[in-house]
Amino acid sequence: MLRRKDAACLKAALEAGHPVELPRVGLFAEGVAVKRIGDETFRLCQKYVDDVITVDSDAICAAVKDLFEDVRAIAEPSGALALAGLKKYVEEHQIKGERLAHVLSGANVNFHGLRYVSERCELGEKREALFAVTIPEQKGSFLRFCQILGQRVVTEFNYRYSDADPENARIFVGVRLSQGLQERKEIVQQLTEAGLSSLRSLR
Repeated sequence: MLRRKDAACLKAALEAGHPVELPRVGLFAEGVAVKRIGDETFRLCQKYVDDVITVDSDAICAAVKDLFEDVRAIAEPSGALALAGLKKYVEEHQIKGERLAHVLSGANVNFHGLRYVSERCELGEKREALFAVTIPEQKGSFLRFCQILGQRVVTEFNYRYSDADPENARIFVGVRLSQGLQERKEIVQQLTEAGLSSLRSLR
């Protein structure tokens, strides 16, 4: 059974042993955005479902792109959820050389939502990382930050200065990854070692 991380009512119900109401539900994959699983649905899932796989919006966006590139079909987020979950299952269990199938259902795509999908799929494919970093507002700080990033491709950049905190500047930066999550960890380590303790890896 597949669910978005921020709409995983089945997972929460299975853990609690009974249907529970989620405090909030993300609406990106609105077709599966359920705050509380129904009693009969829960009874059947509890009896027949082997496992629940949860994925985030970025993984769903990457799956939408995969489907388009493979079969030139544009699935809605809820429809691409199955492929996103299958990809996660394959990665977690290191499955190779097997034929696997998923159900593709749903092409009710909001055209304006495609922009969000195209922007986020790089994150879901682990080809981009986003960071929020605070650096001292002093000469040479920004240069040192750039030197840490080195020759990496910067995909997005925002530099914020505020009178409320004149001693620091906030940087939001997107970085293209060539080695996936391992490279993101290396960047985090390098920034932390440079004394940027307020670092946040957004994705």
